Amino acid sequence: MDMTEWERCVAFHGHECPGLAIGIKVCQAAQKHLGIGFSADEQVVCVTENDACCVDGIQFIAGCSVGKGNLIFRNRGKMAFTFFRRDTGQGARFVLKSSVSRGDMERPAYQRALLEIDPDELFDVKEPPFALPETARLFPGVICEQCGETTAEPMIRLKEGRRLCLDCCEGYTRGW
Repeated sequence: MDMTEWERCVAFHGHECPGLAIGIKVCQAAQKHLGIGFSADEQVVCVTENDACCVDGIQFIAGCSVGKGNLIFRNRGKMAFTFFRRDTGQGARFVLKSSVSRGDMERPAYQRALLEIDPDELFDVKEPPFALPETARLFPGVICEQCGETTAEPMIRLKEGRRLCLDCCEGYTRGW
């Protein structure tokens, strides 16, 4: 691990932590298995299954971001990350191995160990359980008939004949 790159990533994230190290290492694994580099636009897509510190490492190293539409949150509370290459359609899901635990190590020692270990020792590599997400789209705005705020069309719900945003529309769940 290039320590200058680590320091720049820490500056982006705001502090040093094992989670940030995991984010960097999953990018190294994706580089090795898929040949990805920094994504200036949507060439690389990452679907992350958590919203932890590791995601900042992915943003910094792989160039995936919510704003560009190539960082997608599918929060399942798992240390799992699926990367896709748009040019080839290739994808791989990287899941942090359950054997990778801090154990008795102090936090700084665990972080160092993560940074030094080969990415293949950290992650199980699996087939993606879903298809490559479509590219980001722009949608027309629709005005919510209750709060008056403009909302992207796919986020509008029809309730009793009125177009409502998600905040104004109470869902129908029947307890499930």
